Amino acid sequence: MITTNNIGLSYGKRVIFKEVNIKFTPGNCYGLIGANGAGKSTFLKILSGEIDPDHGDVFITPGQRLAVLSQDQFAFDEHTVINTVIMGHEELYRIMAERDAIYAKPDFSEEDGIRSGELEVLFGEMNGYEAESEAAVLLKGLGVGEDLLQKKMKELEGTEKVRVLLAQALFGTPDILLLDEPTNHLDIATITWLENFLSRFQNIVIIVSHDRHFLNQVCTHMADIDYGRIRVYVGNYDFWQQASELHFRQKETESKKNKVKEQELKSFIQRFSSNASKAKQATSRKKLLEKLTIEDMPVSSRKYPYIEFKPERPCGDVILEIEGLSKEVEGVSMFKDFSLIVNKGDKIAFAGPNSLAKTTLFQILAGELEPDSGSFRWGVTITNSYFPKENGTYFADDGLDLVGWLRQFASPKEDESFVRGFLGRMLFSGEEAMKKTSVLSGGERVRCMLSRMMLSGANVLMLDEPTNHLDLESITSLNNALTTYSEAALFASHDHQFVSTVANRIIEFFPDHIVDQMMDFDDYLAMRDGDLSGNGVYSDQKAA
Repeated sequence: MITTNNIGLSYGKRVIFKEVNIKFTPGNCYGLIGANGAGKSTFLKILSGEIDPDHGDVFITPGQRLAVLSQDQFAFDEHTVINTVIMGHEELYRIMAERDAIYAKPDFSEEDGIRSGELEVLFGEMNGYEAESEAAVLLKGLGVGEDLLQKKMKELEGTEKVRVLLAQALFGTPDILLLDEPTNHLDIATITWLENFLSRFQNIVIIVSHDRHFLNQVCTHMADIDYGRIRVYVGNYDFWQQASELHFRQKETESKKNKVKEQELKSFIQRFSSNASKAKQATSRKKLLEKLTIEDMPVSSRKYPYIEFKPERPCGDVILEIEGLSKEVEGVSMFKDFSLIVNKGDKIAFAGPNSLAKTTLFQILAGELEPDSGSFRWGVTITNSYFPKENGTYFADDGLDLVGWLRQFASPKEDESFVRGFLGRMLFSGEEAMKKTSVLSGGERVRCMLSRMMLSGANVLMLDEPTNHLDLESITSLNNALTTYSEAALFASHDHQFVSTVANRIIEFFPDHIVDQMMDFDDYLAMRDGDLSGNGVYSDQKAA
């Protein structure tokens, strides 16, 4: 069990937490949610002991082991993949290393023999003889193949390192598991594996995630950071959303009733306090007024941007035609002989574990890359707007403020107030609109890019992982905007709920073929899972 007692933390005048008292109990999975900057990751660091609060304490049941998903991709560069995972259980790894060092000695003393025997007992009690096989099973589930197990971490790609570090946190069945954005850089199949793993996990799990479907699948409780406090709700993310809205409405209704009551009492006192026959009643009402508690409604840290894509004209009959498109990147085939006709009203989600293939296709369609062979044609009525996964080149001029940056993409006839209006919708109002682009966070850059798309009036949208770096409120707003968008959209996302509520057509890149199906995502997954061969009736093109 892990509990907090009156935890408080402030940065200058800004209060992050005050008087936080929570008990996290075994068998439950807690989703830690709140707006960007509310203190989710900070609270995990307080629980793990990485940072100290201003006041208050964290108590962990003696003898229980706490594991944390490491955010440092370079900390284990000189270690093999398999050893990096086992290092998640520090005591087991220490015993294993000491044991191996004794056995590696050329001269084995009597003292070494006694010590090795002691270590063997401890090693066996900790299930050490199964450590490598357990680590390999975790890595396989997270998409890390056997060919990588003995490689050093520095030889791996960034996304592979993330998966190894996640396996490290899960290894050895820790008593308390802290996971900060565990689904980042995972494809949907691997996220599903993680959902199943955590659903079977019997100990304490505390998760920070912006993936609503993931939170719904694994969480038994939601710990909501808002108003400087943390309030725990029983249930998953959808239940929290309903319960928190109900709680807010009740508080709002109560506040309004009290304010009406206050005015009625004040009016009566003012009218009759000098009236002898009513003086007693007026005095009675003064006492009622003194007892009446009227609290100002607290201001939530949650802010929902207003996102709306308005096409200047509808699409014509020809939107996009792709014929025999092929592309290799550094000698590796991304896709081969890929053909596609985009129809009116298509909202196409590009799926599959190879994110580079999807990014490469978007870059070709946006004119940033040339295909090796094949062709594509946009219809004459089409204007498209592209949201890239990596947006650094759009912010290269770091001397610009946000107003100046967005004006680059607006019509010359539009004045500053027009541009400020779009920035305001994306939560850059007042002085925020004068921020320099050089100081923007990842989430702020994404909101700027979405402002640019809103300005474009495009009738085809292309978005490559648009939910990365966004908080749940911004994801919800973007989700709603794309759901109601009237024209065509092509996008890639690992957010299950985002894909399932927006897409009406799924295209998935497999290593040896490409799937193209006119259906929503959940129906597609059900059909795909029913075809274990991977070469069923739903596959229709070669990927390589």
